[in-house]
Amino acid sequence: MKKKLSIIALSIIGFGLVSCKKEQKETAGTETAVTDSANTTMSAAPGDSATVQASEVSGEAAAAKSNQPLTTIALSESNFDFGKIKKGDKVEHVYEVTNTGSNPLVISEVRPGCGCTAPDFTKEPIMPGKKGKITLHFDSSNFDGNVNKYADVFANVEKAPVKLTFTANIQP
Repeated sequence: MKKKLSIIALSIIGFGLVSCKKEQKETAGTETAVTDSANTTMSAAPGDSATVQASEVSGEAAAAKSNQPLTTIALSESNFDFGKIKKGDKVEHVYEVTNTGSNPLVISEVRPGCGCTAPDFTKEPIMPGKKGKITLHFDSSNFDGNVNKYADVFANVEKAPVKLTFTANIQP
């Protein structure tokens, strides 16, 4: 029992070091199985409590995959540099996506790596040859210096998720 709790505690500490401010979910009183990024299963028995980062559970990635026929996608860019911005600025960038395949492109989810980034994206299917947009909104209030952020785009493409990244140099 102590060994399980130690493994859970070390996993939680590891998850916390990866993220800026992720929401946490506490479970207690029920048995909960959690699969970590190494695909090992850990359990918290009744009466024990464990903190789990929902966005770190690898099973979620499979749930976000689309059931649509596969297509292909082209991005206007996958990385954007905001350059120097003032701390507290709220900035956004639009990534243009083109459906280069023969089936409609369906973006099912855009999942940012941090709570400081919020996505907007084309919700309706993007027909072959047509374009859609993914906008990432970034709030720099909690950061100083150089930052690198990302969002994962889940769509009906073979190599999903597609990663969009941006950088910024936040000035006081």
